[in-house]
Amino acid sequence: MASDKHMVIIGASGKLGRYLVEEALAKHYRVTAVCRARSVHKLDIWRGLIDVVPAASDDYVVLSRILPKADVVITVLVPWGVSGYAQGTVETVLNFSKVGARLLFSCGWHIQFDERDQHCPRQTLLIHWLAKVMRWLRIADLQDQVEAVNRIFASSHAWTVVRASDLEEGESEGMPNSAEYVGAPCIAHNRLRRVDFAKFLLHAVDQAHWVQRAPAIAGHRLAPEPC
Repeated sequence: MASDKHMVIIGASGKLGRYLVEEALAKHYRVTAVCRARSVHKLDIWRGLIDVVPAASDDYVVLSRILPKADVVITVLVPWGVSGYAQGTVETVLNFSKVGARLLFSCGWHIQFDERDQHCPRQTLLIHWLAKVMRWLRIADLQDQVEAVNRIFASSHAWTVVRASDLEEGESEGMPNSAEYVGAPCIAHNRLRRVDFAKFLLHAVDQAHWVQRAPAIAGHRLAPEPC
């Protein structure tokens, strides 16, 4: 039970963020949700149950007042735009979170943790061209996210980077399968319900073996074999 702990969720208004809020409240965390001002209305369902702070994920002025009070910080790490948004977010979280705070970050399989990670050629090609198109359109910069996560990997904080397979909506299939590397047979099906991504992030808070690790996860139901 986590009834006395304070959790900050950065990026709380998105699809994953809202699942995180729901899971955190179910585990009795005191929740502070951070999201852009134009998206605050998406959290109205929890009015009176959570504190909502309108701010960008890399707003160090606002977050410097909130993060030192948090026991757990979960960041939905997105590389929007082409101005280093993800790196700014990570720098802010690492610089202002208190010593001993549990820090969790969400991302995808394109993030490499060590040499064991393996992507099939088709997936590598898809990621390569998707990154080029998104940057050309100035929608997002996947390299920004890669560099941001490398800063996390170099940090001495109690972090966990959770790398999810392709996401889909739907009812929960249970706790996802997790592996230490991308390409493990038990996650090769590359499908994960977004609600179960949130469940795993909350579950990982108290899992000491995932501290300073980057588990790769995929849905449990379709797994051909256990991890």
